[in-house]
Amino acid sequence: MAGSVAAEVLDELEALEDPKMRAANEKRGDDHGINLTKLRAVAKKLKTNQDLAVELWAADNTAARLVALLICKPKLFSAEDLDRMLRESRAPKVHDWLVNYVVKKSPHVEELRLAWHADKDPVVESAGWALTAERVNKSPEGLDLDALLSEIEKRMKSAPERLQWGMNMVLAYIGIEFPEHRARALEIGERLEVLKDYPTPPNCTSPFAPIWINEIVSRIEASAK
Repeated sequence: MAGSVAAEVLDELEALEDPKMRAANEKRGDDHGINLTKLRAVAKKLKTNQDLAVELWAADNTAARLVALLICKPKLFSAEDLDRMLRESRAPKVHDWLVNYVVKKSPHVEELRLAWHADKDPVVESAGWALTAERVNKSPEGLDLDALLSEIEKRMKSAPERLQWGMNMVLAYIGIEFPEHRARALEIGERLEVLKDYPTPPNCTSPFAPIWINEIVSRIEASAK
């Protein structure tokens, strides 16, 4: 039954393909041409369905995998499942949704954070840094923030792009959440200049860590008055 439904979903996704959107997405490494609002509507109609999610993931189709991540039950995946899925995630959007929508809700999140942070594949390691950023922001107990800052200081400038983003997020969250580390985080960001010239739309906060840190801290301080 799941197989026939999966085939119908794949047909529906193919019908939603827009060549212009595919061309735009492919510039970012995402090989699909479907408006994400329409893709989410497909997932909403399907509702939560773990068996179908597994079937769609196995289709090795980026749009189908995005739907799978929206309809799956994160707690049902083993650590081995999630590790395999991350390594299979070629498209950046699949990688991001897997980490944010599934792994962060998994009982294996800390095990995977530690394993991925130490992985030799920079794309896999970037997932470890994304999960570390979540820890810094929400449950920093037990983290060695000085050691994280030292590693960022040593490696972020020359790291591959996706890994840079993960490290930069940790740097910013340390600076935002921990006043005692703020001066060091700002100094590292200013000196390394990672993402300093990143194009930022109006009314959005720059990902450049010093700007990001100062902006969010000023908002927090203003709201506390």
